[in-house]
Amino acid sequence: MLQLHHCVVVYLHHILELEDRNVANMDPLLRRNQDFAATGAHKNGQHRRQAPGVLITCLDPRTDPSAFLELKFGDAMVIRNAGGRVSPDVLKDLAYIGYLSTTVTPGGPRFEVAIVHHNQFGTDYLADDQFRRGFADLIGGDDLALAAQAVIDPERTVRFDVELVRSAIVLPDTIIVSGHVYDVTTGLAPTGKGFTP
Repeated sequence: MLQLHHCVVVYLHHILELEDRNVANMDPLLRRNQDFAATGAHKNGQHRRQAPGVLITCLDPRTDPSAFLELKFGDAMVIRNAGGRVSPDVLKDLAYIGYLSTTVTPGGPRFEVAIVHHNQFGTDYLADDQFRRGFADLIGGDDLALAAQAVIDPERTVRFDVELVRSAIVLPDTIIVSGHVYDVTTGLAPTGKGFTP
């Protein structure tokens, strides 16, 4: 029994060492979270906005919309994924938000969606056959579907995604969709030509 106890103690010590290494980068963020909670700002957030606005952008840390759009707490619903692409899952999220908006606030404000792609994308690696196939094998994904997610020309891909959202029959007909290309070198995100309603 003593040997089993020793094994458990050694195992737990090993797990705690791993946890310490794994959360080291989270410690400053968790301290900031405590500071945020102490301000009480979270009590002012609304579950539903008066004017539903959704921002779809990339998960690249250089494209944090709270920074480049100076969003305040509760300003917008934000969906972030690799490339900021409109995937089937994003369409489902938009359908839910749209349904919630029109059901809870019938005749309310228009439903707005802004799609933001950016230059210097990391998803351009998906255009590389070897990289893409390796990733497809890792996740059990479809090679052609992954190739379509590559962002080589952000103006082209954001235009495609804007049209995809506009043509989605599961979204309210009051939807307003805009497309933008954020330039990570200048910090600007102008609306592209032909991207607005």
